[in-house]
Amino acid sequence: MNRSRRSRARTQEAREQELTSAAYNLAEEQIKGGTASSQVLTHFLKMGSTRELVEQEKIRGEIELQKVKAEQLEGQKRVEELYANAIEAFGRYSPTGPLELGSGE
Repeated sequence: MNRSRRSRARTQEAREQELTSAAYNLAEEQIKGGTASSQVLTHFLKMGSTRELVEQEKIRGEIELQKVKAEQLEGQKRVEELYANAIEAFGRYSPTGPLELGSGE
């Protein structure tokens, strides 16, 4: 096995990526060498199943949906801000002075 010495990852995410990569490499060697445990084999069989692939696609879709919802909320806030600014601007041009909203009178 080729184990070159590299500097340690600087972030937690990078470290996790390094360890994950090393684990996959070891699992690959074990599978090819016929020494993989039943747990390793089961893991990779599940990862390649149609059900797992559909589940991953569903998760990606849910993430995308959350992003779109967040963008819509930001857009809605911007529109509300524009309306408020427009009402304020129109009120300044009114002969009776600024328009008061929500006074109920």
